[in-house]
Amino acid sequence: MTFTLATWNINSVRLRMPIVGEFLTRFQPDILCLQEIKCRDEEFPYEAFRALGYVHMCVSGQKGYHGVATVSKAKIDIDETRDFCGVGDKRHLSVDFEHAGRNIRLHNFYVPAGGDEPDRTINPKFGHKLDFIAEMRAMRALDGSGRSSILVGDLNIAPLEHDVWSHKQLLKIVSHTPVETDGLKAVIAEGGWSDLMREKFPEPQKLYTWWSYRAKDWDAADKGRRLDHIWSSPDLAPHVTDIEILREARGWTQPSDHVPVIARFAF
Repeated sequence: MTFTLATWNINSVRLRMPIVGEFLTRFQPDILCLQEIKCRDEEFPYEAFRALGYVHMCVSGQKGYHGVATVSKAKIDIDETRDFCGVGDKRHLSVDFEHAGRNIRLHNFYVPAGGDEPDRTINPKFGHKLDFIAEMRAMRALDGSGRSSILVGDLNIAPLEHDVWSHKQLLKIVSHTPVETDGLKAVIAEGGWSDLMREKFPEPQKLYTWWSYRAKDWDAADKGRRLDHIWSSPDLAPHVTDIEILREARGWTQPSDHVPVIARFAF
């Protein structure tokens, strides 16, 4: 049996519903995880998703900021919406589902961006980001319950040298500073997670999922970063048949600055 999962920081789901609809119609993932939906729960475009065949939805929204949502063709059950750092932001949602006789927990994350200055003493947003990542270190891919896990989302960190267009030039830029990259690597190592994108496409291959709106010609400049991730518990990694970064979506009408990442599994 096959299973397809996609993750996408959509940067306002209501504004970009036309390209979400285009994506779902063309690629038909079983589950889509969205970040930065920028709407309250009651404002989420439920009917638009139902019309596309995604009748099961779990939403953790927030007015004007943040927010995550997971939509599915098949049944999903909400597990929790964890309030990392206790500040009330809607940045995490986990659901449980079954596929091919497997019980799987799916985490959907939107990690804080961290502002512009990589110094927590003068930039509280950066301190918040580091504290958020520190709390994520307690998450385990396998918790002894027999359940598998997948973790996806906009983690706002490009952890490896070839996850950015220039390792040297970005070492002091938020999203690629050593304190951030070391923190995210610790989340992976201590939690026993498999970085599915890098298992499929090892370094030194360049992988990007985000291109800034500030670039006059993002495609030609190609100054990207891999900020969006798909991880799993080790038992699922051998079943990955393909990982696709849909670069073309960055050039769609009214695009997000992130593009969808798709993982395909065969069980």
